Amino acid sequence: MKVGLIYTSTTPELIGLVEREVKKQLGDEVELFSLQDPSILGDTREAGYVTAPAAARLVGMYMKAVEEGCDAMLNLCSSVGEVADAAQDIAAYVGVPIVRVDEEMCREAVRKGQRIGIMATLPTTLEPTRNTIKRVSRECGKHVELVDCLVEGAFGLDQEQFKKKMAESAATIAGSVDVIVFAQGSMAYCEEYIADKYGKVVVSSPRFGALELKKALIRKGTING
Repeated sequence: MKVGLIYTSTTPELIGLVEREVKKQLGDEVELFSLQDPSILGDTREAGYVTAPAAARLVGMYMKAVEEGCDAMLNLCSSVGEVADAAQDIAAYVGVPIVRVDEEMCREAVRKGQRIGIMATLPTTLEPTRNTIKRVSRECGKHVELVDCLVEGAFGLDQEQFKKKMAESAATIAGSVDVIVFAQGSMAYCEEYIADKYGKVVVSSPRFGALELKKALIRKGTING
């Protein structure tokens, strides 16, 4: 069994966490095929939205994973998650499902609370995450209120500096929300720290994405349920 991990940006923490979570769900024998193109996120940050050339490069990575024999793939960038949504028809046609790392995380946030804080280090990640939460809340028949929290200056910091920035920013919303969503997978190693510090439900995407990847492979028949 072979799965594609589709990144537009990476940190050692993100790669390590994603691979651990995927292997926890699928076993150590799973073959991981990673593809990375940081120019996609770079162009998206510069433009403020996913440009057509950036989307085309991302779709090209999906097709490369198909060509390389992947059974399914995990889209690991929330900023471009809506491109993954748009590619679902072709994914179904070729029989290689694309799983968004963040969708089930957003659904869990809706299940857990009504006022949902969204933390991100990039403005371009806030809007797609908001859109996903709004969509799944409609599907769940539940009204939610969203509170944005941009962690300014945190992108690219080392682990300790990043945790400090996250704590400072979380303090501004913790008292007014039921759930805190980490909009980027690279933030996930702070999940327990922020949850303990503020006594809030905190959700991050890698563990949810890995579980949904397993479910997709079960539905496909690649593995048994």
